Amino acid sequence: MPPSLHTFADFIVKTKPSDIPCEAIEAAKLILADSIAAMIGGMAEDEMQDFAKAMSDQFNGSHNRRYDRGHPSIYGVSRQADCATASLVNGAAGTVLEMDEGHQFAKGHPGMHVLPALLALTEQHSKNGKKISGQDFLRAFILGYDIAARTGLATQLNSTMHPHGTWGGIGAAAGLAALENLAAKDVINLINIASSLTLATSRKTMLEGGTVRNIYAGVSNQMAHLSLTLLRAGFSGEEDGISSVFGGVVSPKFDWNLACEDLGKRFEVCRNYFKLHACCRYNHAALDALWMLMSRHSSLERINAIRQIKVESYHLAAELSDAKPRNVLASKFSIPFAMATTLYHRSSDVLSFTEDARQNSDIIALAHKVSVVEDPEMSAQLPNLRPARVTITMTDGTTLDAAVQTNRGDWQDPYQADELYKKYLSLTARLWSPQKAKQVHDLVMTLDQHGDMAAFFDAMAG
Repeated sequence: MPPSLHTFADFIVKTKPSDIPCEAIEAAKLILADSIAAMIGGMAEDEMQDFAKAMSDQFNGSHNRRYDRGHPSIYGVSRQADCATASLVNGAAGTVLEMDEGHQFAKGHPGMHVLPALLALTEQHSKNGKKISGQDFLRAFILGYDIAARTGLATQLNSTMHPHGTWGGIGAAAGLAALENLAAKDVINLINIASSLTLATSRKTMLEGGTVRNIYAGVSNQMAHLSLTLLRAGFSGEEDGISSVFGGVVSPKFDWNLACEDLGKRFEVCRNYFKLHACCRYNHAALDALWMLMSRHSSLERINAIRQIKVESYHLAAELSDAKPRNVLASKFSIPFAMATTLYHRSSDVLSFTEDARQNSDIIALAHKVSVVEDPEMSAQLPNLRPARVTITMTDGTTLDAAVQTNRGDWQDPYQADELYKKYLSLTARLWSPQKAKQVHDLVMTLDQHGDMAAFFDAMAG
């Protein structure tokens, strides 16, 4: 029998925690810690604080029952809401800084499309007396991530679409199905319902700095909860929503053979990437090459001595060529700005992508010296490699150049655990004390040893 939605459902229903290799468990814990840090760091942004308050107040009413133990948390702000609302807000927070992990074959961010929905339902169960073990939570996350990534890699989204808010909702629904131990027929119906709740996302939002784009991942998490509610209320979807929506509506083709390749043998959490540069990953190869040059040539400390910078990369990166982005989000999707602010600050972290940096006249002037062009040979190396070449010409005529074959941070050139922990601490420090951050991190790294998630949620919300 050819692979189909039934293959996905059998995988979700039949995969036991003991079927998941240790490598995938350890990879999942790193993704959890990194995603939590992205959520907490993002929640520190003014618009997220306002959004969290508005959504929590809307749920709780005029009395604002902040500490009702029966409901899941909006993390970082000591507020609660229903599962769908908490998932929406936490998912948006995890996206806003452009620091969430991703999956280059899926061309998107499975972790942030799956984790907030799972956290909300698991926390609600925990607060209402239903024990969920860390092992069962990790199983649900790994399976949800797998389905999200596989749906993404088997899809050819329309070129005008942004990947956020599309196939990620399938993964979030799959994760909830695994957590709730649904029967196969209910898994199929849940995924079919979730398929029809896909957003019509616009790629222009990221290029133009339309910050509504930061909500897309949160909406996928929210829609997964709506799908579960609809399922239990007796609603139904198409016979094969994935093939219909992702093979004809938002994408011209869905390849089930590719989606199910090595299913249950190759776990997609082991093929993810992490980000240390606080911007779109299409910038990262150029930034990696730039850091190589900065480490070799002290002359680059004098940015006024730079005449021009040429970046050659693959077509998706070449698209990020706006030298004067209109807001902070747009600056994260601009190679000229990313190169300029990194040279100016000697850093590519969150504080290098702020409104002050965007309006800095020295950074603006330097960004206008950057040209970005596509190298067709580099484009041909996608999705396995993400290459870039950077050539800097100084005012004295000296030429400096460096090239990379792929981004740092993926499974081919991974960051070390201490590098990821440093990032985790820097992001969580925006709202958490070092003691709280360490406590949560320790719990995540030992999650598979806990028979009950209650201590974890107490630490997250405390």
